[in-house]
Amino acid sequence: MVSGNNYHAYHNVRQRRFCYAQLYLSSILIFKFKQMIIEKINYWGVQNPGHIAHRSGGKALTYGELLQRSNAVAAFIREQLQDKEPKVPVAIRGHKESEMLIGFLGAVKSGHPYVPIDSSMPEERVEKIIQTSGATLVLDVEKISEITNSRFSEASAPSTSIGPDDPFYILFTSGSTGDPKGVVITRNNLESFVSWMVEEQKFSEQKEVFLNQAPFSFDLSVMDIYPCLVTGNTLVSITRDDVSNPAQLHKTLQAADLTVWVSTPSFAQLCLMEKTFQKKILPKLRKFLFCGETLTSKTAAILLERFDQSEIWNTYGPTEATVATSSIKITKEIIERYPFLPVGYPKPQCNIYIYDEHDQPLESEKLGQIIISGDNVSPGYLGRPDLTARSFFKIGDLPAYRTGDQGYLENNLLFFKGRMDNQIKLHGYRIELGDIESNLETLPGIRSAAVIMRQNNGTDDYLIAFIVDENSNQQTEFERTRTLKKSLAEKVPGYMVPKKFVFMSGHFPMTTNGKIDRKKLMASVK
Repeated sequence: MVSGNNYHAYHNVRQRRFCYAQLYLSSILIFKFKQMIIEKINYWGVQNPGHIAHRSGGKALTYGELLQRSNAVAAFIREQLQDKEPKVPVAIRGHKESEMLIGFLGAVKSGHPYVPIDSSMPEERVEKIIQTSGATLVLDVEKISEITNSRFSEASAPSTSIGPDDPFYILFTSGSTGDPKGVVITRNNLESFVSWMVEEQKFSEQKEVFLNQAPFSFDLSVMDIYPCLVTGNTLVSITRDDVSNPAQLHKTLQAADLTVWVSTPSFAQLCLMEKTFQKKILPKLRKFLFCGETLTSKTAAILLERFDQSEIWNTYGPTEATVATSSIKITKEIIERYPFLPVGYPKPQCNIYIYDEHDQPLESEKLGQIIISGDNVSPGYLGRPDLTARSFFKIGDLPAYRTGDQGYLENNLLFFKGRMDNQIKLHGYRIELGDIESNLETLPGIRSAAVIMRQNNGTDDYLIAFIVDENSNQQTEFERTRTLKKSLAEKVPGYMVPKKFVFMSGHFPMTTNGKIDRKKLMASVK
């Protein structure tokens, strides 16, 4: 893989044009009429092969290379799996290298869904994922590089044999038993999501630069990968090394020339700790797209102040409903009107309902379980009919999913109120930890809050609030704790006021997915 400047020195232009000749016409027709994801990405490999598709770790991949190299991987996979069951998954392992994207597209072009595995995952979990998925072929970045270097000239690959209802990718999420669950996302699911994002956000073709913050094994990354690639734009990945070094992260972001930011709110909060994180270093940034966690009004307000040229979008959706299923542009008026930000209106071809504990629809503004129904809903969990039957069902002719999330609708606008399984019972009271966190984050000086239950010998003991506080230097910890307890008690019942407050500088520890690492917070308490 080479930079755009060296592309023509690396390839022979006449040979490249000859290889693409027949593919060109078919790609144009498919792009115009079928509008399928793989064909759209192929189209850019023909139309503008020297344009950069992906940058990561100082390396660049062009659309021409992405087309040819994914075709080579597809040919290799077909040879390796020709005697295997059809549609058996292919595991792709690495960390944000361009070879992972090549592997994803190569697998789908060969007629097989892919399973992304980040190299940061513990080996025991990797083995569970491979075993559960049934993947008999695992390709790491070194193997993909070897395949594409030795078979680079294999530019002609047949169009994908993955049908509309066939799996496109399988993402593994945490299971309550400790075993990961494989969420099956079909081509139809993905195309429904991507077409919505492209239409709503109005991304310009070959003029955008997308940020990729989340690992490719986390479904938030789908929000940047495919809307970027189908519109012929450039994806810039932030690696683990970037995140672990604030100075390097700042430098990488500044050099990226971003126009579209996709991340968890926690990652944005991490960046906001640096006072120079403002439009001066990202002058072309047009949009912030957030998903995966709760976006607080404080974080949104700071972003609007520092990036007054940028839109801020809040979205919501579980992996089982293909990344996101609702969205809303956050404005100053929205922040002033709603102390707890809404997560948006449902996407087209999608319905959101609120059900009670008896699976009965609730009236507007009543709190209950969020139910999603539409063409973006997964067919279920791979190889787990028991779990699928528990969470997936039909509303009319449409697939539906019980999210396990709490929320309510107000004039068709969705408000997320935390996980149902994030409820705890303390001294006979049922408490939603997210409720406490949300109220804490409305108090002056608090940038973010996380609340956990402290247990002794397996029994619930008391609540601990972890605080990233802007006013910690103005009072002693004792005085600040007393002030916060008093202020919080004016918002929630006394039994919901944490007994202990822990003040942290900088930011909360984060998981590799960019979310708050609550296990590390728990472990830090003596």
